[in-house]
Amino acid sequence: MKVDLPLSSPTGALADVATMAREAESSGFDGVSYSEVVSDPMLHLTIAAGVTQRVDLLTNIVVAFARSPMTLAVQARALQDYSGGRLTLGLGSQIKPHIERRFSMPWSAPAPRMAEFVSAMRAIWESWATGEKLIFQGDFYTHTLMTPMFTPPSDCPAPKVLLAAVGEKMTETAGRVADGMLLHPFTTDRYVREVTLPALARGRSAAGAPASDPEIVSSGFVVTGHTEEELEASKTAVRRQVAFYGSTPAYRPVLALHGLGDLADELNRLSRSGDADKWVTMGDLIDDGTLGLFAVVGSPAEAAQKLLERCGDVVTRYAINNIGVPTPELRLEVAKALQDAGA
Repeated sequence: MKVDLPLSSPTGALADVATMAREAESSGFDGVSYSEVVSDPMLHLTIAAGVTQRVDLLTNIVVAFARSPMTLAVQARALQDYSGGRLTLGLGSQIKPHIERRFSMPWSAPAPRMAEFVSAMRAIWESWATGEKLIFQGDFYTHTLMTPMFTPPSDCPAPKVLLAAVGEKMTETAGRVADGMLLHPFTTDRYVREVTLPALARGRSAAGAPASDPEIVSSGFVVTGHTEEELEASKTAVRRQVAFYGSTPAYRPVLALHGLGDLADELNRLSRSGDADKWVTMGDLIDDGTLGLFAVVGSPAEAAQKLLERCGDVVTRYAINNIGVPTPELRLEVAKALQDAGA
């Protein structure tokens, strides 16, 4: 299992990225990653590419539907060549309210749209690499104009594309059109084995799907610390994040599989209540049993061993989830323990 460190700085959106990337490389980790929450991952990874030579660069995730295939194809092509071919482009759809109301972009049929987004991006990269006429006409995206003036060089092969997925339709799409998938943190070992892996295999068996085994990336929750106070603070942070994700109707099947459909409904109701303290209240509904479905709990060494036992036979790459691991020092410790446990 490869291990990646997140480029998450407590001091600002881009501050300290170069230092953190250098430290990840010098410490022997396999890659660095960044999730699109408060900044564009392509900015962070471009900085990281410029100060490293070896580590992989993973967007975990970049929001596809906030962009057009052409926009992201341009960014990815530039970063792939600048880094010497180290980019892995992890895409996510986000959910309808964010796409329509935060990004002011269209939303419809997310799984078919995502499949077409990936196909369109690859058609663009192929046109640039071969000089062939760009002709992509789909239900959601059309790209039929490309002139030499706007054609960038292609010094490296196109980057790998991974898709983030929870539901079966998007997971099947990942198997059918992508090089692999990003497991959502809001998943459980049972859900992965009983729902995710079969759906991924169905997609991989479709005509025209990639022949290679899919890469599977996890960023499951870790609850850890060196003192009781640190451990409780980590638990609180992860409880609230699990509750936040659990309030999303699209993610209800994960809780329902464990007989927790009523909890999902209550979390959704509270999320729409207008109560100023709703996120605290929602977090309090995540008891230790539910927390243990989504997170490993223990010291850094214990958490690393539990992660390996939980998903080591399935996951090819683990990107440290920093929700319950708030400091760079603690993230390094968990990552190193995971490397040692898997050695």
